[in-house]
Amino acid sequence: MASSISVSDIMERRDPLAKRTKIICTLGPSCWDVDTLGDLIDNGMNVARLNFSHGDHETHAGTLERLREACAARRHKNVAVMLDTKGPEIRTGKLEGGDKVTYVKDSIVEVVTDYAALGNPGVIACSYSALATSVKVGSTILIADGSLALEVTELLETSVRCRVMNNATIGERKNMNLPGIKVELPVLTEKDINDLQAFGVVHGVDYIAASFVQSAADVRFIREVLGDAGAHIKIICKIENYEGVQNFDEILDVTDGVMVARGDLGMEIPPEKVFLAQKMMIHKCNVRGKPVVTATQMLESMIKAPRPTRAECTDVANAVLDGSDCVMLSGETAGGEYPLQAVQMMAAVCTEAEAMLDYNELFVAMRRATQETSLGMTAAESVASSAVKTAMDVGAKLIVVLSETGTTPRLVAKYRPAMPILVVTAVHEVARQCEGFLKNTTCRVIESMIGTENILVRGVEFGRALGWVSSGDSVVLVHGMKEAQAGSTNSLRVVVAP
Repeated sequence: MASSISVSDIMERRDPLAKRTKIICTLGPSCWDVDTLGDLIDNGMNVARLNFSHGDHETHAGTLERLREACAARRHKNVAVMLDTKGPEIRTGKLEGGDKVTYVKDSIVEVVTDYAALGNPGVIACSYSALATSVKVGSTILIADGSLALEVTELLETSVRCRVMNNATIGERKNMNLPGIKVELPVLTEKDINDLQAFGVVHGVDYIAASFVQSAADVRFIREVLGDAGAHIKIICKIENYEGVQNFDEILDVTDGVMVARGDLGMEIPPEKVFLAQKMMIHKCNVRGKPVVTATQMLESMIKAPRPTRAECTDVANAVLDGSDCVMLSGETAGGEYPLQAVQMMAAVCTEAEAMLDYNELFVAMRRATQETSLGMTAAESVASSAVKTAMDVGAKLIVVLSETGTTPRLVAKYRPAMPILVVTAVHEVARQCEGFLKNTTCRVIESMIGTENILVRGVEFGRALGWVSSGDSVVLVHGMKEAQAGSTNSLRVVVAP
C-alpha cells in the first residue's frame, strides 16, 4: 500500500462526510442538548451510545428524547441507539476519611473481600468475593487503570497479601483488573438486567453493547433476558478480558457483532499484545461478515485539546485499514470540551484511510478467506458476493438492496464494494441497524415492501437524489423473488439508470 501513495494523495482534500466507516459517539453532558446532537449527526455520528455505567433511567430517557428530536429534523438520517451495560466490574472500596491514599513501592498491603472495610495504606477493600480463590501467588492485580500494580505474595482465607510494585495515590471505588484470571461473575448484574428490560426494550434501543462477555453462554443468557420483546435488538459483545479472547471463536458464532474494548483489554493482557488481539478479532469478524467496532482512547487528547495527537490519528487510521466497520468516541464526546471537533476529526481520518484501500483486492481476499473456512456460503451470501463482483465488472455506481431484516445488506457490506450500498426497507429499526453499523451503507425507509419493481425504480431514484447515479450509469439490484418475505433474497440484476 505504501508504495502506491503519492504526493497528490497527501495534498488532496477529501470530503469527510463521504466516509464509509461508521462513528459511534458516547452521549453525555458535553453533547446531549438538541442542537449539539444535531451537529454531531450532521458531521458523521451514526450510533449514539448510552453508557449505563453512569446516569439513571430518567437521565438516559431525557437524552434519548432529545436525540430523537434531533433525528426528526433530519428525515433521512437513521441514527442507531446503543445501550452499553455497566457489567460485572470489580472495584476497590471506600477509604478512611474519604480522601485519597498513597501506596508506597515495596510496602505490603492486604486486599480484603469485606467490601465494608475502609481502605488505608495497608488495606484495600475489593468487591470480588472470590478473590482469594481466583488468584495465586505471583498474580498481578491492577487498580485504577493500572496506576497501582500489586503482586500477590500470600493467599489467606478471605483476602490476599500483596507487594506494592509502584508508588501511587488513588481515590475511592477504582476499577480493579486481574490479568490472566477467569473471573467468576455473571455477565449481567441485577442492575444490567433491569437496564435491558426496563429501559432497552421499553425505549426500543437498537443495540446492546454487553460488557465483559467471556463465553457463548453469556450471549445466550443476554438473549434470554431480552426475551421476545427485545428479540430485534442486536448484541455487540465487548471483548475486554483474557477469557473473552480465549473463547473468541465461540462468542463470534452466536453474537451479532463485536467491540474490541481496548481499555480493560489492555489491563487484562500485556499491552504490547493488544494490537495483535485487535487485528485477530477484526479479521475474524470480517470473514464472518459480522460488524466490528474498535474502541477506547482513540482521540483521548481531544477531551481537553481541539486537535488530536498524531499517534491518535494513526491509531484511528490503522483501525480502518485493519477492517473496522465502526470506530468509537467515548469521553471525547460525552464529557470533552470539543465534541464536534472530535467527530469531524474522526470522520476526516476515516475518509483518508479509506482512500488508500484497493477495494478489488479486498473483495478477492474476502472471497478467498470465506472459501477457506468450513462454514460454506448460504444462498443469500452467494448472491451478495456475486452482486459485488458484478458491480465491479460492469463499473456500477451503486448497489441497491431490498431488505426486511438487514441480513443481505450485512453480507453485501462484508465484501467491501467500492460503490455505495443503498438499503431500501420498510422497517425503521433495520434502517437504523444497517446505517448505524454496516460499512458503506445508507438506508431509505419506505411504506411497504410490496411491489418489487416499483421499489427498485425508487431505489435508483434515491441514488440519483444522493448524487451517486446519473443517466446511463449501471446499478446492481439485489432482492428476493417473494415480496415482503424475510430470508428470500435470491436475485440480482443490472439496470441502466434512465
